[in-house]
Amino acid sequence: MSRFVDALVATALDNAGDGARGITTGEPDRPVRRTWGRVHAEALRLAGALGDDLRPGASVAILAADPALIATAVQATWLGGGSVTMLHQPTARTDLGQWAEDTVRTLRMIDAHLVLLGPPFDELAGVLDEHGIAHRDLAALAATDATPLPRAVPVDEDATALLQLTSGSTAAPKAVRITHGNLHANMRAMVESAALDPAGDVMVSWLPLFHDMGMVGLLTVPMATGIEVVKVTPADFLARPLLWPELISRYGGTITAAPNFAYAVVGRRLGNAEDGAFDLSTMRFALNGAEPIDPDAVRGFTEAGARFGLRESCVVAAFGMAEATLAVSIAPRDRGLEVDVVDPDELGRGRAEPASTGRSREFALLGAPLPGLEVEVVDDAGTRLGERGVGRLRVRGAAVTPGYLAVDGPRAAQDEAGWLDTGDEGYLVDGQVVICGRRKDVIIMGGRNLYPVDVERAVGEVEGVRPGNAAAVRLDAGSRRERFAVVLESKLAGDVDAEQRLRKEVAARVVDAVGVRPFAVVVLAPGTLPKTPSGKLQRAATAAHVGSVE
Repeated sequence: MSRFVDALVATALDNAGDGARGITTGEPDRPVRRTWGRVHAEALRLAGALGDDLRPGASVAILAADPALIATAVQATWLGGGSVTMLHQPTARTDLGQWAEDTVRTLRMIDAHLVLLGPPFDELAGVLDEHGIAHRDLAALAATDATPLPRAVPVDEDATALLQLTSGSTAAPKAVRITHGNLHANMRAMVESAALDPAGDVMVSWLPLFHDMGMVGLLTVPMATGIEVVKVTPADFLARPLLWPELISRYGGTITAAPNFAYAVVGRRLGNAEDGAFDLSTMRFALNGAEPIDPDAVRGFTEAGARFGLRESCVVAAFGMAEATLAVSIAPRDRGLEVDVVDPDELGRGRAEPASTGRSREFALLGAPLPGLEVEVVDDAGTRLGERGVGRLRVRGAAVTPGYLAVDGPRAAQDEAGWLDTGDEGYLVDGQVVICGRRKDVIIMGGRNLYPVDVERAVGEVEGVRPGNAAAVRLDAGSRRERFAVVLESKLAGDVDAEQRLRKEVAARVVDAVGVRPFAVVVLAPGTLPKTPSGKLQRAATAAHVGSVE
């Protein structure tokens, strides 16, 4: 039996009686709480209802919105010896026909034996029938009184537990293969680094369960360790961002996690809230990860939250990636966000030297690698760099995936020495990891490296630009005429004179920030910028908008 499945079973046994820990779903309208013991019993019954459709090694895909259904379905799959794939869900701007095609392509790639469909995605059943893909109604299965699976099916540590879809283009899907051993190693490392307390902690989350932070960090970890968790959907949060602090107040939340943009959004909303509207004094661990961390956004969040008892020290920066199951490094607890202030000119030449005078650049310190993981920085030739040398970040250890599934077949993820190239550019300082940006997005001009996030933050300060909706994209990458453009969203789009003024102000702000003028500034209507299913900017796809105006 895998140690991870052992943990699921042990947690269920420990949380079956009075005072048991569990999961609350259905907020804000119809909250329902179930103990982890009950979730386990329902999962055994669901596994029994699936019968021969669930067998050791089966690849099971799940597409549902209700966290209660999802929690039962993923545990049932693991207890039955199968692997879980959480399918990407469409957003308001998604072409549903294209999404259905991409979903079928993904199911072919992972060789799905079965798709479990829950509301509101039942209508995909017709598409799956057309392609001969087996599926079952998750809500109907959960309501049946089937004979439970008598016990968990034994699986090896190297058996696949999770096929985590990457957040890139769904037209070219790729899945990270996470084994039972990977999952257990990263889970135990996170418990240690975050000092998780199953008896006292309460997690509050709205994160999507098709993303690694939501699926692993705020569903799988509490399910396998017995931590209380309150789970709502991303749609709930986006419809009313202040629901997040409301739930923290109502349930005495101690742990949460989100990407940087969410803290920026809630920080602005908290600034306008009435005194006494929330009680955030219980929050001890607010993890910021999954996208570049903006120190100003974090400061805005903690300053606005202080009025409601939020401690500045609760914010914890982290570096994670699906290829390491979830977490690679977590900053020290109870110290708040710490930054490294460097000289941007030296940074452009490959050294992260402390700034003395003039312009400076702040990077969040992301902590030391978790137990069982190593991180190193190398140059393009693979030579290890010393402290503050900027180069390729690599990671290895027990939580690192052995490989990917892609449309053209399996791919190895590690080199012969076990190192995985993260695709990030960064450096190490005092044993802590610092991320500068994705290597594929770095703009090289005049022998200097320019990081898109620096450009995008400067653009975001211009009035009329939608916060978090600006992208700096490379043009003619790798050539002598390499340059970059800025593509942004604004409500001013379509007003010729207003657009012209906005372009001039954006260009001037970028020159002030990075010393280089963008080749073009493109203004788009709100909701136009290409994004991944988890909400990240797709810079490569965004470049097409530059071509359309050249």
